[in-house]
Amino acid sequence: MPSSVRTAVIALTCALLGVTAGLYLGGHPTSLPGPIKEAFVEDERASVRAELIESIDDNFFKEVDRSKLEDASLNGIIESLDDRFSHYFNPEQSKLFEQSVSGAFEGVGLSVDDEEKRGLLVVTVFDGSPAKKAGIRKGDIVTEVNGESIAGEPSDVATGKIKGKAGTKVRLTLLDPVEEKTREVEVERARIELPIVRAEMVERDGRKLGIARFATFSRGSHGELRTEIDDLLEKGAEGIVLDLRGNGGGLLEEAQLVSSIFIEDGVVVSTKGRTRSERKLEAKGDAIDGDVPVVVLVDHGSASASEIVTGALRDYDRGTVVGTRTFGKGVFQEVEPLSNGGTLSLTVGSYFLPKGDNIADKGIQPEVPALDKPRTERDEAEPVALDTLIEEIEGEAR
Repeated sequence: MPSSVRTAVIALTCALLGVTAGLYLGGHPTSLPGPIKEAFVEDERASVRAELIESIDDNFFKEVDRSKLEDASLNGIIESLDDRFSHYFNPEQSKLFEQSVSGAFEGVGLSVDDEEKRGLLVVTVFDGSPAKKAGIRKGDIVTEVNGESIAGEPSDVATGKIKGKAGTKVRLTLLDPVEEKTREVEVERARIELPIVRAEMVERDGRKLGIARFATFSRGSHGELRTEIDDLLEKGAEGIVLDLRGNGGGLLEEAQLVSSIFIEDGVVVSTKGRTRSERKLEAKGDAIDGDVPVVVLVDHGSASASEIVTGALRDYDRGTVVGTRTFGKGVFQEVEPLSNGGTLSLTVGSYFLPKGDNIADKGIQPEVPALDKPRTERDEAEPVALDTLIEEIEGEAR
């Protein structure tokens, strides 16, 4: 989520145009004044949409689900925007969307990312989770949930289908992208306890190094991260690896506050949209010692708020970026409930890193490449991050 989220209510209203001097008895809509002409044109379009749906419902050679036809006309409006982050969720999908952003951790224990048009790419399988026990592996692609394809669905909706009440079961169809073979597994959902921050002290080449693995930018998460980093430093860590791999983002304000752990002052990120004035979010102060070297470890699953933090540390020369190219979000959405019980998630603006860069579609290219191979148990990227951190420490010591 990847973004800044504002909740508003869309009221779809129709203006009543009163004519006080006589009756209008004819004429083509194009001859009418602007507002009246637009009202006629919109009414005509709505009428044609209704005609199409009615005719298909009455005459198509196969039985159709009328609600799907109605949803399709609404989806078509959003699809015409050609923006992969804007979505219309019907009332049923809206419930799944709400589950995906609610912070509830009842599911199978997967971290996923969009995988083109095929479904969801498994980024992480959590230790001890139902997914791990069912044999789901990092790099698998979830293509169906309970026999229904999720190809092309918004990830919030698709993940909502996988989540569910603990004790219930879900059937997943998985594609092995290497062997191009599919398999089906049934997984019993459970309550998944996932720490937002997992901190660890390691010794490498005789030096103490701190690793802080950060899972999500949920409300208050910056406080947990600061506590763990302070603890690592108090225990003698000479540098910090901030691991943002698989972190798809969250709240914009949390990105600002996490950046403030490392950056004392200055603009962390700015946002602007066609109908949204420019907003500059600055570091809040009270950062850790600026002489403590930092390495940011990222991958393609690092998106949105993760990219804001990564870009801010890079632009202020406060951290070295290691890993693979990040997702490339670059925009933010606002969520608006609709009168039919559905939801509109609409892209309303772009965000810009401190040096003015917008990373939409291109992401952030690491200064030090490091790839964790999806089919191996070993983490190939983390040692590269630790070696880079040692180089930074030794460079500071000279």
